[in-house]
Amino acid sequence: MALLKLDIYAVRNIRKASISFSPTINFFYGDNGSGKSALLEAIFLLGRARSFRTPLIKSVISVDEKQLTIAGIIAKSNGNTLSLGLRLADKANVIQINHRITQKRSDLVYTLPLQLIHPKSYELLDASGQIRREFLDWGVFNSNDSFLMVWRRFKKALAYRNLLLKKSALNQLNVWSDELIAYGVEIADFREQYLNKLKPVFMAISQQFLGIDSIELKLLPGWEGAISFSQALTDDLAKDLRYGFTHSGPHRGDFQVFFDGRLAKNHVSRGQLKLIVMSLLLAQVQLLINDGGNPPCVLIDDFAAELDIKHREKILRYLASMNCQVFMTAIEMADFSSLNGIENYKVFHVEHGNVTAV
Repeated sequence: MALLKLDIYAVRNIRKASISFSPTINFFYGDNGSGKSALLEAIFLLGRARSFRTPLIKSVISVDEKQLTIAGIIAKSNGNTLSLGLRLADKANVIQINHRITQKRSDLVYTLPLQLIHPKSYELLDASGQIRREFLDWGVFNSNDSFLMVWRRFKKALAYRNLLLKKSALNQLNVWSDELIAYGVEIADFREQYLNKLKPVFMAISQQFLGIDSIELKLLPGWEGAISFSQALTDDLAKDLRYGFTHSGPHRGDFQVFFDGRLAKNHVSRGQLKLIVMSLLLAQVQLLINDGGNPPCVLIDDFAAELDIKHREKILRYLASMNCQVFMTAIEMADFSSLNGIENYKVFHVEHGNVTAV
């Protein structure tokens, strides 16, 4: 899968642009504020119908415009092409796939899967468990067609159970607790299966980037692992009733990375932590490719940020060896390191919202 062409109208300082891409690696360089991140944001919008920079679509739309429009042509692995279209305004959205309107953002996600790596991505191992849950669930979503339905049913059961807890309605609580347990255990199983498949791919990439073998991944299901989810809900009942919400479950799930048997975020350097996160994110992409899934586009914003030239070269060589499309930004062309041996790439200069092929 590759994004062949992108038309952008009124996305931040990109008033109008029409760009044809390489199916392999695409490099964008230009000064800060030139529109490089806005370009990646436009691709992300086309694949998710939301921004990775702000929850407020109004702030993404160009000044003096009322809506933004993005259109793309996708080449599928079977040789066919399809079109995507997106129009976003402050209170109205239109999503089109092959000129048919859909209301489901998940349709876009399946059609144009994306893996985003940007400066805040490096908080994956430092920030709250929600970010790591999103990381896990992105991988499960793209590898298991059943996950989305199960997750939605779990969220529904969780919402009803929390409502009953707030009302102390014990006579109805067991019904929704049973639903919660059934779907919660299934979600935990999906995540565990996925993490077990991801581990060897992650370890191979981290060994290549960092030269170390002693990295491990451990899943935290969202309750004490020595007991069942059902037992955890029973043990927590008094606390759940007191506070009015469910304390245990996959909505509290997490995972940890260990280095030499110790929690990595507490025992590695900042540079090593960034390479571990990069290894995790690229491992997700590589696993999808290995499994014959729809390979996602990789978006890397500010590629050179806090990475020395040696590690930039390692990452670039690895990206060039992957069977997927890559979009990456930097301030100077030299920030990408040497492009010797890389084939079929394209370079674009971005200045004042204008994108020019070099």
